[in-house]
Amino acid sequence: MTKVVLGIDLGTSAVKVSAVDRRGNIVAQQSFDYPVTQPQVGWSEQNPEDWVNGTTVAIVNLILKDHIAPTDIEGISYSGQMHGLVLLDENHQVLRPAILWNDTRTSAQVEEIKNKLGKKFLDITRNYPLEGFTLPKILWVKEKEPEIFKQADLFLLPKDYLRYRMTGKLAMDYSDAAGTVVLNVTKKCWSTDIAEAFDLPSSFFPELITSTDFAGYISESYATFSGLTTQTKVYGGAADNAAGAIGAGLLKSNMVMSSIGTSGVVAKFENNADIDYHGQIHFFNHAIPNKYYSMGVTLAAGDANSWFKRVFGETQSFSAWLREAEQSSVGANGLLFTPYISGERTPYPDADIRGSFLGLDRKHQRGDFIRAVLEGIIFSFKDIMTIYDQQGVGFDTIIAIGGGAKSPLWLQIQADIFGKRVTTLENEQGPGLGAAIIAATGLGWFDSVQEAAQSFLSFGTVYEPKAENVLKYQQMYSIYQMAYHSTAEVSHKLVAYQRKISS
Repeated sequence: MTKVVLGIDLGTSAVKVSAVDRRGNIVAQQSFDYPVTQPQVGWSEQNPEDWVNGTTVAIVNLILKDHIAPTDIEGISYSGQMHGLVLLDENHQVLRPAILWNDTRTSAQVEEIKNKLGKKFLDITRNYPLEGFTLPKILWVKEKEPEIFKQADLFLLPKDYLRYRMTGKLAMDYSDAAGTVVLNVTKKCWSTDIAEAFDLPSSFFPELITSTDFAGYISESYATFSGLTTQTKVYGGAADNAAGAIGAGLLKSNMVMSSIGTSGVVAKFENNADIDYHGQIHFFNHAIPNKYYSMGVTLAAGDANSWFKRVFGETQSFSAWLREAEQSSVGANGLLFTPYISGERTPYPDADIRGSFLGLDRKHQRGDFIRAVLEGIIFSFKDIMTIYDQQGVGFDTIIAIGGGAKSPLWLQIQADIFGKRVTTLENEQGPGLGAAIIAATGLGWFDSVQEAAQSFLSFGTVYEPKAENVLKYQQMYSIYQMAYHSTAEVSHKLVAYQRKISS
């Protein structure tokens, strides 16, 4: 029988569970959707029980529909949506809905962190505090829901709560812990300075483990619930961006990953902690032991494209949608789009900036708008890569994954805007495959994460930049760089107006 590992990719809108054999083949795959609730403007919450139920349904379907024998599932690991706050009481029961990564209610708490700790916070965490991170969410609950917070005994991140429900063991891996911004990234421990500054006891923070560490066996209760056996080993897992970097083959410092999901990520493998981006780019512990990765985030990447298509082209297929964009020209006939529909993170940590179309006139057709959206998302990625250029960090290859890797047009746009070679993967599975690689390494199928990734992955089509297009995009990008500062004041006033009329 074929022995497999399960890579569980716990996303924002769905969980996807992949059964992967020793050669890196996806033997079977099941997914399950769940909702996000938005009780107020800027809020984003989820019921942690939905993660457990959805994962269980996916596993049961793998066993019953895909005929994966439970005894052939040797190991399990995870990729998890980052930053989400799960509060548990002393009996490890969930106290309130999880506050997710894309929740922006915590601006006041972000300012509190800045005022109290200043540059010391950046020195410890290697990151500025932002609304999306976990610590501001903890402080928000502490201030706004004190009766709930009094009952809080411990906090977890989404995939760590799921792992707890599957094993009965509480822990958090370093790559995800770094995204809480309470971790001392270089010393790999919870920061007592930060905890004490906000009166958070040491018992509030879970045990830290490496992504490939053994985290427990499937518990008897979850085995009964799911059909798995109690002999299946479970490993720590990683933050989705760390797992995604592994699943994309981002294993060398000359490579950068361009990932277009709901949000967009530009990530770079870092051999050590010597480089200092001064908070301009996030710097986190990697899922690979004693390695790091840096990353910038566009809050609405694929989400900006999905929003525009939902509003203006819902009945069209994605391929027909892109064919319209192909009828436009490089630079969308002078139409520019900023993808700030959910605020922005890198390089503008601004929850209240909003998107815009600039340069609109009567000649523009829908194809120009579609192309402008595709280009604007990649311009926002270029903003992140410009920071690497300014720091003198060299790279020559972009690994494209996610929605932007499924379209030859969008891939060529990336090569032309970045001015660098863009390559795809033959068997792209992203964070889920990264989670499977972590489990395979933990089991001892391979000696290292790097060895496992090299065995499981192969690169696909390469897109070279076209010199003529590169020059045109350089001109458009120089204009794009002006857009944030030119629209910020208007955006902020409009957001304030919206809050006023909705209150």
